[in-house]
Amino acid sequence: MTGSYPAGSSTSVRHKDIGRLLLRCPDRPGIVAAVSTFLTAAGANIISLDQHSTEAEGGVFLQRTVFHLPGLAAAGAELEREFAARIAPEFEMDHRFTAAATPKRVAILASTADHCLLDLLWRNRRGELDMSVVMVIANHPDLAEQVRPFGVPFVHIPATRDTRAAAEARQLELLRGNVDLVVLARYMQIVTPEFLDAVGAPLINIHHSFLPAFIGANTYRRAKERGVKLVGATAHYVTENLDEGPIIEQDVVRIDHTHTVEDLVRLGADVERAVLSRAVLWHCQDRVVRHDNETVVF
Repeated sequence: MTGSYPAGSSTSVRHKDIGRLLLRCPDRPGIVAAVSTFLTAAGANIISLDQHSTEAEGGVFLQRTVFHLPGLAAAGAELEREFAARIAPEFEMDHRFTAAATPKRVAILASTADHCLLDLLWRNRRGELDMSVVMVIANHPDLAEQVRPFGVPFVHIPATRDTRAAAEARQLELLRGNVDLVVLARYMQIVTPEFLDAVGAPLINIHHSFLPAFIGANTYRRAKERGVKLVGATAHYVTENLDEGPIIEQDVVRIDHTHTVEDLVRLGADVERAVLSRAVLWHCQDRVVRHDNETVVF
């Protein structure tokens, strides 16, 4: 189930001979048969296969296949070349092979709020997230001592509206070519389109789900004053349109008139870290396929 976490060590997830294939293409008969026949001929055993078509006719087809192939580390490159030459062109496929034994290299961007950052680091240390955190970059130094016990490099790069260009240039020096994913763990700075174009990796952001009704400062106080009954959070991919990228995961918790503003903040933090960790987990397990401004999570 996509809503659960692996227990304990993720060694089983990172099995050396487990591969994943994600693909997207125009829907037509024969896609599943062609992929299955190709993998079987290569000596692979399909462990799971999830698929979705956006329409009964003329839609877009999306598929995630997990397979076991002895000697995958040595055979993987040739397998991908053969697939790109023989299968993908016929079906106009966008596709990607990954090896489960290779965890995603992840950088986390933060500001002063610690709940999402520390939750990701803690879950990763427990083996619940299939990733390697290569650095934490923050525009404030406040969290350096809290990150230190996790053995992850902490880089302080001051960033304000006036210094954004210089800060992003320094961030890109560290990130470009070195990471597979960037996670904004309550990083309270706007990311520019130029940064998105240059970083070379997807970004996942987390924010409360009051948008757009309660935008700006004092969000929880204004929500309390309106008598909201739900506090939620949204994790999404970052695009040029602020807080409007493809949504990966959302969740809510019910509240009532007895909850104070402080209660709302606490409950909001709880749901934010749970939603963000699930979104990061699913991305790192190659469960998310993007289609236009939506996602399919297998």
